[in-house]
Amino acid sequence: MPDNEPRRPEGGEDPKNPQGGEPSFNWRGLILLSIAVMLIVAAFAWRGEDGRYEEIKWPEFVNAVEEGKVGDDQPLRLIRKQGSAEEYLLGEMVPAGGEGAKKGGRGFKVLVNLDFQKDELHALLKAEGAPEGSKQVPLAYTVEYNSNMLGSVLLGLLPIFLILLILYFFFRQQMRMAGRGAMSFGKSKAKMLTMDTNKVTFKDVAGVSEAKEEVWELVEFLKDPKKFQRLGGQIPKGVLMVGPPGTGKTLLAKAIAGEADVPFFSISGSDFVEMFVGVGASRVRDMFDQGRKHAPCLIFIDEIDAVGRHRGHGLGGGHDEREQTLNALLVEMDGFDTQEGVIIIAATNRPDVLDPALLRPGRFDRQVTVNLPDVKGRHAILEVHAKKVKMSEDVDLMVVARGTPGYSGAELANVINEAALLAARKGLKAITIGELEEARDKVRWGKERRSLALNEKEKENTAYHEAGHAIINELLEHTDPLHKVTIIPRGPALGVTMFLPEEDKYTHRKYELLDDLVVSMGGRVAEEIVFGDVTNGAGGDIKMATDMARKMVCQWGMSDELGMVEYGDHQEHTFLARDMTSGRSYSEDTAQKIDHEVKRLIDTAYSKAKDLLMKHRTELDLIAKALLEYETLDGKHIRELMQDGEMSDPPASPEPPAPPEEKAEAPQAQGDDRPADGLPPGDLAPAGA
Repeated sequence: MPDNEPRRPEGGEDPKNPQGGEPSFNWRGLILLSIAVMLIVAAFAWRGEDGRYEEIKWPEFVNAVEEGKVGDDQPLRLIRKQGSAEEYLLGEMVPAGGEGAKKGGRGFKVLVNLDFQKDELHALLKAEGAPEGSKQVPLAYTVEYNSNMLGSVLLGLLPIFLILLILYFFFRQQMRMAGRGAMSFGKSKAKMLTMDTNKVTFKDVAGVSEAKEEVWELVEFLKDPKKFQRLGGQIPKGVLMVGPPGTGKTLLAKAIAGEADVPFFSISGSDFVEMFVGVGASRVRDMFDQGRKHAPCLIFIDEIDAVGRHRGHGLGGGHDEREQTLNALLVEMDGFDTQEGVIIIAATNRPDVLDPALLRPGRFDRQVTVNLPDVKGRHAILEVHAKKVKMSEDVDLMVVARGTPGYSGAELANVINEAALLAARKGLKAITIGELEEARDKVRWGKERRSLALNEKEKENTAYHEAGHAIINELLEHTDPLHKVTIIPRGPALGVTMFLPEEDKYTHRKYELLDDLVVSMGGRVAEEIVFGDVTNGAGGDIKMATDMARKMVCQWGMSDELGMVEYGDHQEHTFLARDMTSGRSYSEDTAQKIDHEVKRLIDTAYSKAKDLLMKHRTELDLIAKALLEYETLDGKHIRELMQDGEMSDPPASPEPPAPPEEKAEAPQAQGDDRPADGLPPGDLAPAGA
């Protein structure tokens, strides 16, 4: 078999239809339905030989006989129906030409009753007492007995048979539709992937080199098991891929399917649980039965946390359908009847909620962590996605990679796609570095909302707020470099101060965190110094500073008073039942000390920010006026204004917005200066924080 043809599993099943279902169009049912319709039509048509005769009245028959219109070359036939008292004569009238019934005579049918009309009929047919000058000739008739029982039975039973036949094929088709029929709830919804089109290989996966090495070992084992079995090694029964959303877990599973020449089934964790009790466990067993028929094979379960959650933490009593499904999965993966050759690959971004029995060796023997990519990984990911678009030759993707710390693979793919769309809107022939930087800011901080109408008072307040953040960030030593400051509304904020670290950070020092607290207070302090009043624009700054200070005290041991003790069970995500039942692990007195220490850190940062801005009030006014004029300033512009009081290469002044048409103006309530969407002004978190 050529390498480019799909491999047909053992047993003769088609990989494109692994569950053996019928094709979408049922030719067999159509043929049988056509035969049934033809039988009904034949039954209606076969109503006996008398169906082609025209029924006439007795006086009309008498006149026809007396006028000689009834031919004598074909005798009349007296038909007596069995099982009925009905009797009638059948014959043919001579046409107007008068040469006999064989040349186009018209058949007739007349009802008679021999019990009362026998003598009259005999006299009429023997021409006795015929009027003078009539053309009547003696006639005779033969007696026949007609029985049309078969036609009657067909007319009565065939419609019922047709209805039953249609219902049979309807329900039969529904039952054979895997996973969708009324009788197929317990069938697995796992789909066998075919790599004929859109094949994904390890060449399409970048930025996760360690994870690729671990799963590549699995592919090599499937291709050449003897290579590992010489030393007594066994194939892993399960591989669990763990990592944040968008890091490439599902893409890695598709690459395994593309590299390994074995059947590959794919299913989501949510496909197991239905409204009926016991369906999930039945689907698990059916899935493994399919796997054993095609062994060795791979089964990929995406979002396994939907079915593998920790048992015993549900709210309320009673039997949990998810627990029954999980029990079936545990038994199938490592039970008494386990057969080798079925490998489970699962992916999740919530490993903290998975049941411990699912994570033990023997079930998921290997856990592969798929982390956010570093700068080299981001560069490799950008190169993979840049091959699909037309990029300018002078674009250095390493610059984009250094400017996107903390971006996942999905976000980087979105950056390339947004840059391509932006270049297409501008009518460019290729993507330049400008579109990539704009796409990067849009993906992380949101799209610019230049259409949002702000009055001069709010613009001035936003300018001083962002200038306060920028000045303190430049004055302090342990802060990330300033990237850009803008008062153009972007995303949910009316202004943004952006910071980008020079390199990827995996740890944060105490002095760096304390300086970040001071920078967070800069916007609120600037409003208080300049206007003597404050707004709700610092809501995001306050929340970020409070969270950071509380982590410094409770998790990171950066408080001299409370020491290196962790207070509380801090989880990245909330597990409802577990968090509701678990109590606080420290006393009320300790809780008061924690609150006091958090407030002390924030108050100290606020005082330091106020002292710095009071000393640099001139620079604050200068930067705020520059923001009002140019709307967006780079980090180098801020540094030039603080050092020299002017910019050597100022940015281009923004074009004034076109005045709205009078008909398009909407009435606004007086005294309401908030934006139309009701979002308060504020800052977004800096990159890498």
